[in-house]
Amino acid sequence: MTEPKASLRPPLPASFPGRLTTGYEAFRDGRYKFEHSRYKRLAAEGQKPQIMIIGCSDSRVSPEVIFDAGPGEIFVVRNVANIVPPYTPDGETHGTSAALEFAVVALAVRHIVIMGHGRCGGIAAALGAGDPLTPTDFIGKWVSVLDDTAERVRCDHAIAPSLRYTALEHEAIKVSLGNLLDYPFVKARVASGDLALHGAWFDVSEGALHVLDRDSGDFAVLAGTLPLEP
Repeated sequence: MTEPKASLRPPLPASFPGRLTTGYEAFRDGRYKFEHSRYKRLAAEGQKPQIMIIGCSDSRVSPEVIFDAGPGEIFVVRNVANIVPPYTPDGETHGTSAALEFAVVALAVRHIVIMGHGRCGGIAAALGAGDPLTPTDFIGKWVSVLDDTAERVRCDHAIAPSLRYTALEHEAIKVSLGNLLDYPFVKARVASGDLALHGAWFDVSEGALHVLDRDSGDFAVLAGTLPLEP
């Protein structure tokens, strides 16, 4: 009987990741030291954020970092390709929908921002770039929300092939904004003027935030921001 080949990878250490340990120590010695009273108050009074951000899981686009947010300021949900799935009250588990329900109904946020970004792997999957990572293809199933939109982008000959990823990143934000209004509790608060919906797209390379103009359907760099010196 042939002996199994030894793994080429060394075994993972049992200890907590060192990068997280050193990062936590820096947090305790820095930010927490200066904001401990704020954390105490948030623990006692609960969170009352006015803004919800639905962003991508991509490690390069942390909303708290991009918007220089303090604890308790924004309620963040992150998933592959920053998708708001269709309203589906089927009794199954729905993570993003559950977070949305909590933010709107329990926290009464005043703004929801769908924030996409450049070079999004989930958008690449929606465009059909590459094979499924596993036989179950969880990613493919998730981004299938964008199938019709992705097909429209692929077939639009006015869009250069090199710009299709950015085009779908933009269009995916609009799809999610449309899906938001299918949720009765979102639609009711928008109609009453208690909730506003926004779209934004972050350029990872340039650090520029582009905001959606709902009237024109175009994205433009956030007014008042200045380019960095080269």
